[in-house]
Order: sequence, then C-alpha cells, then structure tokens
Amino acid sequence: MRRQIVAGNWKMHGSRAEATQLVDSIVAGFNGGSGVDCVVCPPFVYLHEVSRQLRGTAVQLGAQDVCAEAQGAFTGEVSAAMLRDVGCQYVLVGHSERRALYGESDAAVARKFAAALARGLTPILCVGELLAERESGRTFEIIGRQLDAVMAVSDVSTLARAVIAYEPVWAIGTGLTASPEQAQDVHAFVRGRIAARDATIAAAVPLLYGGSVKAGNAAELFAKPDVDGGLIGGASLKAEEFLAICAAVPARKS
Repeated sequence: MRRQIVAGNWKMHGSRAEATQLVDSIVAGFNGGSGVDCVVCPPFVYLHEVSRQLRGTAVQLGAQDVCAEAQGAFTGEVSAAMLRDVGCQYVLVGHSERRALYGESDAAVARKFAAALARGLTPILCVGELLAERESGRTFEIIGRQLDAVMAVSDVSTLARAVIAYEPVWAIGTGLTASPEQAQDVHAFVRGRIAARDATIAAAVPLLYGGSVKAGNAAELFAKPDVDGGLIGGASLKAEEFLAICAAVPARKS
C-alpha cells in the first residue's frame, strides 16, 4: 500500500511564538488515525523546538533543505546528520525556489538526495516545470530530466525510501492550480518513468502534488489514482486549513 502524506512547507515565515502555536494546533487536531503521514517543515532555526513539541505525537518533522556534503567548511549549510540529530525524519530536496532562486542544478539536487538517504532521512524530491516549459509542451521532458538525474546518482531502488512531489512552478504562490487531470497526467508520467526501471518501486513510491493546494480543492486532487497527498505551502501556515487538507486524503491506495 502506498503511503499517503501531507507535508507542510512553512518557507521563511513566522516567529518562535507563531511556530509554537501552529504546532500545538496541528498536534491537537491530527490524531494520526486516518492512515495519513503528516509532516511539518519549519525554518532551520525552529527545528529543535518543534522537534520537542512533536515528541510522542503523530506529526513528523521535516527540514526545507540539506547540504550535499557530510561535514566541513561550508558556512551557512546544514548537514543531513545535523538534521537527524534534531529529530528530522524528512527533508525537501530540489524545491522549485531552491532551483530558481539559488541556481541548484539537477546534479546538485541529486547529490542532496543521496546525502539525505545516507543519513536515514526520507527525501521529498521536488520536480516541476515553468509556465513557459508547459506552454511549449516540454513538461515531460523537464520532469523526466530531473528524475533521471537523481536515478543516475542513486539507484532506482533508493526511491523505495523516498517521496516525490510534483510542483508545477507556475502554480506556486500564483493562485493558479493544475487541474486534477493535469496533476494526474504528470503523476502518471512520473510513475511510468520509474516503472521503466522497476515496476514494484514505481507502484509503491508516494507521489505528492504541490501547487496552491487548499482545503477547497484538496479532495478533488487527492481522488486521482496517482496523487497520494500534497506538499502544502501557504495553507500549511493556517492550522485549520492544513488539517482540513490532511482530512481530505482518502484511504491508502494500492
């Protein structure tokens, strides 16, 4: 059975007090009994405190990025071992903002993916296309290239310990959302690309949709056969909205 996951990426928002209140509200409203893995990804500086709040609860902790290097003179970076040390179980790699704003290449993302796995973290690999790339009919080309870069560094077998999130860049923070049919088409492509190397792993890897998911559209998106949950941005900063999205995820899919 494929895991159903809702991960909240807080990006660079909030204060300590706001993070504490948000986590308290999410923990109080999420009982973990629905078969959904709930993950929150706060900024680095709040990871330790949030980890303490989540101890013994059904909500899991993720980070927003990781360094590809294990240790050394890399000022400002955070290693996979450090993330594990403060209680992280998941980490985002290759988020569209990291690719676009900080110039992360497919090769760099592949190295981060491998670094996360090496320390027992579950990487949430983000893939997606720009509006111009979609309009020119290059969606599958771009996403295929991003996936292949990771599988060239880490064997396809490692995807059994990973999650993949499709985030159409044109639908992040714009108010636009891929239609459920558009999301399903890309998710089916991703699963097929992996199946070409290992059908068993392809059938099991969770595929999340990330792109302006809200409580109002979550159920329709998650009802698609290859959409196993969501990577949630702004809506994850509102506990009631985020919990409603978690509740919209249907029973685990085979």
